[in-house]
Amino acid sequence: MTVPNNLYYTKDHEWADFEAGARVKIGLTDFAQNALGDIVFVELPKINNTVKAGEVISEVESTKSVSEIYSPIDGKIVEINEKLSDMPELINADPYGDGWLCIIENHGQNLSEGLLSFDEYSSLIRD
Repeated sequence: MTVPNNLYYTKDHEWADFEAGARVKIGLTDFAQNALGDIVFVELPKINNTVKAGEVISEVESTKSVSEIYSPIDGKIVEINEKLSDMPELINADPYGDGWLCIIENHGQNLSEGLLSFDEYSSLIRD
């Protein structure tokens, strides 16, 4: 199971990449996509929606179930990965790369507030 050490994570298995400053890239973890199985549909978030941390922003449907995706931070959705409309399987193939879900513009939140570090998330999925 891949867990990049440069990202933050949620207990619900989303990842957040803060490298772009106020613009935070969001996606599902390798653990999540593996548990879901083959992803067959992604309901993309709506651009310009204002979201709160912990709020449902999207859904993914797999051969096993339908799962909600939660925002890890407060902010506004400014970009979505439109490739997922035609190729939802990108989440399975490359969850930390081409399978990203959206970009949220942070609204001044302490970036790591309420999120798990690499060590904390690694411990969570091992238990």
